Amino acid sequence: MTGYYGDVCFSTTYFTVSHPFSLSSGRSVDQGNRAWFLGRLTHLPYPPLSSAQLKRLDEHRYSSAGCSLLEPVMQCYWEWLVGHVPTWIAPNLITIVGLLTNIATTLVLVCYCPTATEEAPQWTYLLCAGGLFIYQSLDAIDGKQARRTGSSSPLGELFDHGCDSLSTVFVVLGTCIALQLGTHPDWMFFCCFAGIFLFYCAHWQTYVSGVLRFGLIDVTEVQVLIIVMHLLAAIGGQAFWQAPIPIVNIQMKIVPALCTLVGAVLTCASYFRVIFTGGVGKNGSTIAGTSVLSPILHIGSVIVLAVMIHKKSAVQLFERHPCVYILAFGFVSAKITNKLVVAHMTKSEMHLHDMALLGPGLLFLDQYFNSFIDEHLVLWVALVFSGFEMARYCISVCDQIASHLNISVFRIQPRTQLLQQHATGAQS
Repeated sequence: MTGYYGDVCFSTTYFTVSHPFSLSSGRSVDQGNRAWFLGRLTHLPYPPLSSAQLKRLDEHRYSSAGCSLLEPVMQCYWEWLVGHVPTWIAPNLITIVGLLTNIATTLVLVCYCPTATEEAPQWTYLLCAGGLFIYQSLDAIDGKQARRTGSSSPLGELFDHGCDSLSTVFVVLGTCIALQLGTHPDWMFFCCFAGIFLFYCAHWQTYVSGVLRFGLIDVTEVQVLIIVMHLLAAIGGQAFWQAPIPIVNIQMKIVPALCTLVGAVLTCASYFRVIFTGGVGKNGSTIAGTSVLSPILHIGSVIVLAVMIHKKSAVQLFERHPCVYILAFGFVSAKITNKLVVAHMTKSEMHLHDMALLGPGLLFLDQYFNSFIDEHLVLWVALVFSGFEMARYCISVCDQIASHLNISVFRIQPRTQLLQQHATGAQS
């Protein structure tokens, strides 16, 4: 019996060994078992999308509105850059390379500054600035590459937003480390979760209105400012961010935190204006016909748990392990954001229950029972489990959609093969 699960072929083979010392048969069986186990481990035990959702996904069309301040200027650079990318490189491959670069450069900073209070070597800040610039560049040209090669698909849109949801976690974390904001844990907590919440809200209002809106100051502008902050940390060292500001008598590092507070309030006001008044469904509901307030349950659960665990911890869990803490909850947030994007693209309801919440739930229960298990250990368990759940969901969704669309996630099929598939689909 043979089967195919996503991109990993697995099989259960009944065979007869003709010779007791035959190695080829045993080797193939071992490889088959390993492939089967890997396929089961990295995929959900059930298809994440129903046939009705896949049908509505076929009908989805990307819609956006608005233009940020720097976008017209950056477009010239992005058009030049995509012109130098070979046409055989898949758009999703461009996106994932950018994401992995951003993650890798941020993790270097995390290794040097696990509590966000240490001072890292200057080259690590330069590395982080470069990693973010590379990610921004590649993230901006993946859609252009898709249109250029005729490989645009709903999978590309989902993959792009999914990578953005994970990148947001690492970008805000790296920024707080560059500012050495761990010396003010409440400010670090706010800045990290504000960034995560705002990204979720951007797709929440898209789920309501059907249109992804961009403001005058949006992702591109924020990323440029963050790159500048990394460069200032590299050039001026931590002494620059620790320097007091005359008259107001606050450290320089608090200025970006205050700007985050003001920006979050203004951006949330803009998002919630659309959420409360821009519903395109029946009676002002979401694009899926559900309540416009329903997505608050998911991100609200994550943030409420994060706040409660942070404030109730008897061992100052967040203060001692801020990076691990942010990543653990960030993985959960990234997964539910991906589910929100899927709900928008498939015009379907978001279900509240999610296995990714088990990690934060374990931390909450451990504290409820007076930390009968070391909180630090439970936090690491939550980190691993949340990351595993997020990865498994994303892999399963991408594989199912790729299989449904008869495309590959990281390869561009020859144009003749695509035309044959479209012709076959039209005949059927």
